[in-house]
Amino acid sequence: MSATDRMPPTPAGEAAALARRLDLPLAVLFGLGVTIGAGIYVLIGATAGRAGMHAPLAFLLAAVVMAPTAASFAELAGRMPVSAGEAAYVKAGFRSEALALVVGCMVIATGVISAAAISRGSAGYIAELIDLPSAIIVPSVVLAMGAIAAWGILQSVALAGLLTLIEVGGLLAIIAVGAARSPELMTRVPEIWTGIGETAVVAGILSASLLAFFAFIGFEGLANIAEEVKQPEKNVPLAIFLTLGLSTLLYMLVVWIALVSVPHAELATARAPLSLVFQRVTGASPTVIVAIAIVATINGIIVQMVMASRVVYGLADRHLLPPLLARINRLTQTPLEATALVIAAVLLLAVALPLEGLAELTSRLTLAVFAFVNAALGCLKWRGEAPPAGAYVTSRWVPWTGLILCLALLVGDLAG
Repeated sequence: MSATDRMPPTPAGEAAALARRLDLPLAVLFGLGVTIGAGIYVLIGATAGRAGMHAPLAFLLAAVVMAPTAASFAELAGRMPVSAGEAAYVKAGFRSEALALVVGCMVIATGVISAAAISRGSAGYIAELIDLPSAIIVPSVVLAMGAIAAWGILQSVALAGLLTLIEVGGLLAIIAVGAARSPELMTRVPEIWTGIGETAVVAGILSASLLAFFAFIGFEGLANIAEEVKQPEKNVPLAIFLTLGLSTLLYMLVVWIALVSVPHAELATARAPLSLVFQRVTGASPTVIVAIAIVATINGIIVQMVMASRVVYGLADRHLLPPLLARINRLTQTPLEATALVIAAVLLLAVALPLEGLAELTSRLTLAVFAFVNAALGCLKWRGEAPPAGAYVTSRWVPWTGLILCLALLVGDLAG
């Protein structure tokens, strides 16, 4: 057991602390749960419309673009395994509490806005099975998921892990049945890179990769539960890389099965592309995939709430927000006040604002945060500040590459 895992009982009169409850498998499940979700259910059709049979390459390219930022987060999580990780990284890199607070608030905003958007999306799926108005479903979903997030980190992540297994299981079922029923699956693989040198093909892949990029957002949430992970200097970097690698493999397989099973022109115009693929591949009722989509969305709500509440707690613990928000409940060992604030913000946005535009705002904020984090690590390396012994260390050029890629995508998105 490492020093960071030893959590002695809190003496009477002293503040409670976050408990290190999560091992590597649970951390990976958390990472997969916050990364794989509603995105893959809606992005397949759009990427197919832009890249056609080359869509798997778009997801691979997006993963390659994301890799330097993942490496930066992996090193920084080992250097500073704390809640509100991004804010701590920026403070250390730029030596500015004001900038750290700005970045921390941006991270909180992305979690809250994302959870609100997912809540509205989840309500739409639930309404397919239960005849209730959105005005009832949305608050019910937010409050129920908020209660789970407040219950305890082990319970929250264990449930999120179970839901992740269900949503990933649905995608694996599509892959397995598709592979068994599509004998041309392997023989058509050359179509992925056919015509790769043509200008139109390259343009389509690049355009689709901008969409595919957003399917990988979420792994950075692992940095914000580092205080609750056992041996964080080892397990958090491993969890980040495993999350990115497994997500990439799963996305590419699902997309290829979809393209082989359904003509990409039809897939591109489908309102529920994965539901269409599921029906073609398995012959089963779309109710099954609707149920899995509900699981995927409510899972996303839980993990986003957990992430956002830990950032609120981390900022308050560093005296950047009111100290009340840094309190840890002795029974649940979670920051209840911080979680309650996040729940209230999610509920307000989910009820008051439409779904349109929430996802785009989340993505832009995330890219901006990624740029700050890469720059912060670049500054630490430039000053020669060595990480703790045993921590993961990436090359000096990696954070600067991540910074350039993030800024390029952000500028390209805003210009478009």
